[in-house]
Amino acid sequence: MQLHETESTSSTTQDYVRWFRHSAPYINAHRNKTFVLMFGGEAVQHPNFQHIIHDIALLHSLGIRLILVHGARPQINQNLQEKQIQTPIHLHRRVTTRESLSCVMNAVGSIRLEIEALLSMGLANSPMFGARIDAVSGNFVTAKPYGIRDGVDFQLTGEVRSIDTDAIQRHLDNHNIVVLGPTGYSTTGEVFNLLAEEVATKTAIALQADKLIFLGNKQGLLDDQGKVLRELNSHQLDHYIEQFQQDDDEMALHLQGAQRASLSGVHRVHLISYAYDGALIEELFTRDGIGTMITDAHYEEVRMATIQDVGGLINLLRPLEQDGILVYRSRERLESEIGQFAVIERDGMILACAALYPIPTAKNEIRSAEIACVAVDPAYRKSNRGSQILHFLEEKARQNGILQLFVLTTRTAHWFLEQGFQTASVDDLPNARQELYNYQRNSLVFKKMLM
Repeated sequence: MQLHETESTSSTTQDYVRWFRHSAPYINAHRNKTFVLMFGGEAVQHPNFQHIIHDIALLHSLGIRLILVHGARPQINQNLQEKQIQTPIHLHRRVTTRESLSCVMNAVGSIRLEIEALLSMGLANSPMFGARIDAVSGNFVTAKPYGIRDGVDFQLTGEVRSIDTDAIQRHLDNHNIVVLGPTGYSTTGEVFNLLAEEVATKTAIALQADKLIFLGNKQGLLDDQGKVLRELNSHQLDHYIEQFQQDDDEMALHLQGAQRASLSGVHRVHLISYAYDGALIEELFTRDGIGTMITDAHYEEVRMATIQDVGGLINLLRPLEQDGILVYRSRERLESEIGQFAVIERDGMILACAALYPIPTAKNEIRSAEIACVAVDPAYRKSNRGSQILHFLEEKARQNGILQLFVLTTRTAHWFLEQGFQTASVDDLPNARQELYNYQRNSLVFKKMLM
């Protein structure tokens, strides 16, 4: 019994070590990047919020520049209820009267103090030990009145006029975490109640942040089968925005912010749940993530090829075939095998392609497939398009029950090693593929397990 427990502990430790090693590329990629993280007042009230703070501290310790934007809707509602003040809601916004403004300011101030207190923790038995985080807030957001809409005077409800990016950048350069609330200040000295989602979106756009992250009540968007949609383009969000405007204001606001930010130069927007312990870490430091990511590639997509793509494939492949990097494929062969190919299309142009060929395997052999014909347009070879299409086919292979991938190459061995493949030999190939191996090309063999 004791031996079994020791083996189990050792296995858990090895899993942790393996995950930590695999997270290294993401740690390197995120260092010195600017992330805007938005969460509502509901997240602050949730039992998991303390863990979110621990993860924020971890991100900060890894050199990530953080701006935290918090909401305060439930806290404001509670304050209004206690004072028996009624505030109408119009166009999904609260009409903020002068009487109710004190409730807004009290709620926002208390949340800011709570965040600062949690970031100041340093107990020896907590993940915050030795963190030493300086959190700063201030009058970084200039606001203007929302005005009169549909005959309704929104009074002290406002919208973002400008963001003091210079001041925020100075604090980030000094390794501080910047905390912004759903309030802004006018040039006349008034305080305005703002949408936290708008503050986060406008801040991310103004700073040209590398990521905008929304922590909401859902773990991203779901498809018809109830599975999380891992990646979407900004132009695909219209349907979901319309859907959620009817029954989920929070998600609708997050999606509107995500779309606006994505179309304005923020390369990645993430939708994850504040209730899921470790969602931030899983989303940012694993390949598949845990929520939904919206990219700014609104006219670029990765998809399986169709017969209409044959001409574009020929234009992409012929120069590589002439150089002897790829095996020649006739138009007829491409047409017959088009169902095996994936492509990256940008504005009607094929930028990259790759093919996935299942390998017939005997009963005692692992289900395998071969990745072949990986090609990227020369103008886009430094943009990770090759990795992108490779990951697309890896996911497709997993869905088809493939457990092992092989690659045969003569010129790009190092690149495949960088993608997680390991050196193998001809003898490692399934028997059916060994029989077709061309000894004249003397291709190097690489393999990758899909677990």
